[in-house]
Amino acid sequence: MLATLGGFLALLLGLLLLLLPLLASELSRARDSVWGAVVLLLGLVLVTSADRLTGAPMLAVLCGGLLIGRLGMEVGQGRWRLLTEEERQRLWSVERWQTSLSQIGASLGRLLQLASGVVGGLGSWLAERRAARPASTKKWVRPEPEAAPAAEVEAPEEPGDDPPVVSGFEEIDALLEQALPEAPLVLETPEPGEGRGEAG
Repeated sequence: MLATLGGFLALLLGLLLLLLPLLASELSRARDSVWGAVVLLLGLVLVTSADRLTGAPMLAVLCGGLLIGRLGMEVGQGRWRLLTEEERQRLWSVERWQTSLSQIGASLGRLLQLASGVVGGLGSWLAERRAARPASTKKWVRPEPEAAPAAEVEAPEEPGDDPPVVSGFEEIDALLEQALPEAPLVLETPEPGEGRGEAG
Protein backbone atom coordinates (compact mmCIF):
# COMPACT_ATOMS: atom_id res chain seq x y z
CA MET A 1 0.00 0.00 0.00
CA LEU A 2 2.79 2.43 0.90
CA ALA A 3 4.72 1.56 -2.28
CA THR A 4 1.67 2.24 -4.44
CA LEU A 5 0.99 5.54 -2.68
CA GLY A 6 4.65 6.56 -2.96
CA GLY A 7 4.62 5.57 -6.64
CA PHE A 8 1.61 7.79 -7.38
CA LEU A 9 3.22 10.69 -5.51
CA ALA A 10 6.45 10.19 -7.48
CA LEU A 11 4.51 10.14 -10.75
CA LEU A 12 2.78 13.39 -9.81
CA LEU A 13 6.06 15.02 -8.73
CA GLY A 14 7.84 13.91 -11.92
CA LEU A 15 5.03 15.31 -14.06
CA LEU A 16 5.21 18.62 -12.19
CA LEU A 17 8.98 18.74 -12.72
CA LEU A 18 8.49 18.12 -16.44
CA LEU A 19 5.91 20.92 -16.66
CA LEU A 20 7.82 23.35 -14.42
CA PRO A 21 9.41 25.30 -17.32
CA LEU A 22 5.91 25.92 -18.71
CA LEU A 23 4.18 26.60 -15.40
CA ALA A 24 6.81 28.58 -13.48
CA SER A 25 9.77 29.47 -15.65
CA GLU A 26 11.23 31.56 -12.81
CA LEU A 27 11.72 28.47 -10.65
CA SER A 28 12.92 26.10 -13.38
CA ARG A 29 16.49 25.25 -14.27
CA ALA A 30 18.18 23.65 -17.27
CA ARG A 31 18.15 19.97 -16.21
CA ASP A 32 14.76 19.81 -14.49
CA SER A 33 13.26 17.72 -17.30
CA VAL A 34 15.93 15.03 -16.83
CA TRP A 35 15.26 14.81 -13.08
CA GLY A 36 11.53 14.80 -13.77
CA ALA A 37 11.98 11.79 -16.07
CA VAL A 38 14.02 10.01 -13.36
CA VAL A 39 11.30 10.64 -10.76
CA LEU A 40 8.65 9.43 -13.24
CA LEU A 41 10.64 6.22 -13.75
CA LEU A 42 10.89 5.75 -9.98
CA GLY A 43 7.13 6.18 -9.63
CA LEU A 44 6.46 3.72 -12.44
CA VAL A 45 8.70 1.10 -10.81
CA LEU A 46 7.04 1.60 -7.43
CA VAL A 47 3.53 1.25 -8.86
CA THR A 48 4.26 -1.82 -10.99
CA SER A 49 6.24 -3.77 -8.36
CA ALA A 50 4.39 -2.74 -5.21
CA ASP A 51 3.48 -6.35 -4.30
CA ARG A 52 7.17 -7.36 -4.12
CA LEU A 53 8.22 -4.51 -1.85
CA THR A 54 7.68 -5.80 1.67
CA GLY A 55 9.82 -5.73 4.80
CA ALA A 56 13.33 -4.34 4.49
CA PRO A 57 13.04 -3.32 0.78
CA MET A 58 9.91 -1.33 1.65
CA LEU A 59 11.76 0.38 4.49
CA ALA A 60 14.58 1.28 2.06
CA VAL A 61 12.07 2.70 -0.43
CA LEU A 62 10.40 4.72 2.33
CA CYS A 63 13.73 6.15 3.51
CA GLY A 64 14.72 6.96 -0.08
CA GLY A 65 11.40 8.71 -0.66
CA LEU A 66 11.86 10.78 2.51
CA LEU A 67 15.37 11.76 1.44
CA ILE A 68 14.19 12.73 -2.06
CA GLY A 69 11.36 14.79 -0.56
CA ARG A 70 13.66 16.56 1.89
CA LEU A 71 16.25 17.38 -0.80
CA GLY A 72 13.49 18.57 -3.15
CA MET A 73 12.18 20.93 -0.47
CA GLU A 74 15.68 22.33 0.10
CA VAL A 75 16.15 22.95 -3.64
CA GLY A 76 12.71 24.55 -3.92
CA GLN A 77 13.35 26.86 -0.95
CA GLY A 78 16.74 27.86 -2.37
CA ARG A 79 15.17 28.73 -5.72
CA TRP A 80 12.38 30.68 -4.00
CA ARG A 81 14.91 32.77 -2.08
CA LEU A 82 16.70 33.69 -5.32
CA LEU A 83 13.54 35.28 -6.74
CA THR A 84 13.02 39.03 -6.52
CA GLU A 85 9.96 40.47 -4.79
CA GLU A 86 8.31 41.28 -8.13
CA GLU A 87 8.72 37.68 -9.37
CA ARG A 88 7.23 36.35 -6.13
CA GLN A 89 4.22 38.68 -6.47
CA ARG A 90 3.80 37.68 -10.10
CA LEU A 91 3.79 33.98 -9.18
CA TRP A 92 0.75 34.54 -6.92
CA SER A 93 -1.25 36.47 -9.53
CA VAL A 94 -4.20 34.79 -11.23
CA GLU A 95 -3.52 36.34 -14.65
CA ARG A 96 -0.06 34.81 -14.78
CA TRP A 97 -1.42 31.31 -14.15
CA GLN A 98 -4.13 31.82 -16.77
CA THR A 99 -1.55 32.79 -19.37
CA SER A 100 0.65 29.82 -18.37
CA LEU A 101 -2.27 27.40 -18.71
CA SER A 102 -3.23 28.88 -22.08
CA GLN A 103 0.37 28.49 -23.25
CA ILE A 104 0.32 24.84 -22.14
CA GLY A 105 -2.95 24.29 -24.05
CA ALA A 106 -1.50 25.90 -27.17
CA SER A 107 1.66 23.80 -26.88
CA LEU A 108 -0.38 20.61 -26.53
CA GLY A 109 -2.49 21.59 -29.56
CA ARG A 110 0.64 22.17 -31.64
CA LEU A 111 2.09 18.88 -30.45
CA LEU A 112 -1.07 16.99 -31.43
CA GLN A 113 -1.13 18.73 -34.82
CA LEU A 114 2.50 17.84 -35.41
CA ALA A 115 1.90 14.21 -34.38
CA SER A 116 -1.10 13.90 -36.72
CA GLY A 117 0.97 15.39 -39.56
CA VAL A 118 3.77 12.92 -38.94
CA VAL A 119 1.33 9.99 -38.85
CA GLY A 120 -0.36 11.18 -42.06
CA GLY A 121 2.98 11.60 -43.82
CA LEU A 122 4.10 8.17 -42.70
CA GLY A 123 0.86 6.62 -43.95
CA SER A 124 1.19 8.26 -47.38
CA TRP A 125 4.85 7.20 -47.60
CA LEU A 126 3.90 3.58 -46.84
CA ALA A 127 1.13 3.73 -49.46
CA GLU A 128 3.61 5.03 -52.07
CA ARG A 129 6.07 2.29 -51.19
CA ARG A 130 3.42 -0.38 -51.63
CA ALA A 131 2.30 1.08 -54.98
CA ALA A 132 5.88 1.45 -56.29
CA ARG A 133 6.84 -2.11 -55.43
CA PRO A 134 7.05 -4.14 -58.65
CA ALA A 135 4.93 -7.23 -58.88
CA SER A 136 6.93 -10.36 -58.35
CA THR A 137 7.34 -12.38 -61.54
CA LYS A 138 8.94 -15.35 -59.88
CA LYS A 139 6.76 -18.28 -59.13
CA TRP A 140 8.08 -20.41 -56.36
CA VAL A 141 6.27 -23.59 -57.35
CA ARG A 142 7.84 -26.93 -56.69
CA PRO A 143 7.34 -29.29 -59.66
CA GLU A 144 5.31 -32.38 -59.02
CA PRO A 145 7.33 -35.62 -59.08
CA GLU A 146 6.52 -37.62 -62.18
CA ALA A 147 4.71 -40.82 -61.36
CA ALA A 148 6.11 -43.98 -62.93
CA PRO A 149 3.81 -45.54 -65.56
CA ALA A 150 1.98 -48.64 -64.51
CA ALA A 151 3.48 -50.69 -67.36
CA GLU A 152 7.03 -50.28 -66.06
CA VAL A 153 6.22 -51.63 -62.65
CA GLU A 154 6.73 -55.36 -62.82
CA ALA A 155 4.92 -57.55 -60.40
CA PRO A 156 6.37 -60.93 -59.52
CA GLU A 157 4.88 -63.50 -61.86
CA GLU A 158 5.40 -66.57 -59.74
CA PRO A 159 5.25 -66.98 -56.03
CA GLY A 160 8.67 -68.71 -56.16
CA ASP A 161 10.37 -65.45 -57.14
CA ASP A 162 9.96 -63.99 -53.71
CA PRO A 163 13.00 -64.33 -51.47
CA PRO A 164 12.61 -67.06 -48.88
CA VAL A 165 11.97 -66.17 -45.30
CA VAL A 166 14.39 -67.85 -42.91
CA SER A 167 13.56 -68.35 -39.27
CA GLY A 168 16.17 -70.79 -37.94
CA PHE A 169 19.60 -72.42 -38.40
CA GLU A 170 18.18 -75.65 -39.80
CA GLU A 171 16.46 -73.76 -42.62
CA ILE A 172 19.70 -71.90 -43.35
CA ASP A 173 21.54 -75.23 -43.70
CA ALA A 174 18.82 -76.56 -46.00
CA LEU A 175 18.98 -73.46 -48.20
CA LEU A 176 22.78 -73.66 -48.40
CA GLU A 177 22.61 -77.32 -49.45
CA GLN A 178 20.19 -76.42 -52.21
CA ALA A 179 22.20 -73.49 -53.46
CA LEU A 180 25.67 -75.11 -53.48
CA PRO A 181 26.39 -77.95 -55.91
CA GLU A 182 27.04 -81.22 -54.24
CA ALA A 183 30.75 -81.95 -54.55
CA PRO A 184 32.77 -84.11 -52.21
CA LEU A 185 34.98 -82.17 -49.97
CA VAL A 186 38.47 -83.67 -50.28
CA LEU A 187 41.17 -82.68 -47.94
CA GLU A 188 44.53 -84.06 -48.86
CA THR A 189 46.62 -84.71 -45.84
CA PRO A 190 50.07 -86.28 -46.18
CA GLU A 191 50.63 -89.64 -44.63
CA PRO A 192 52.93 -89.63 -41.63
CA GLY A 193 55.57 -91.72 -43.31
CA GLU A 194 55.61 -90.04 -46.68
CA GLY A 195 57.22 -86.81 -45.65
CA ARG A 196 60.03 -88.51 -43.75
CA GLY A 197 60.86 -90.98 -46.52
CA GLU A 198 61.39 -88.25 -49.06
CA ALA A 199 63.59 -86.33 -46.72
CA GLY A 200 65.82 -89.40 -45.99
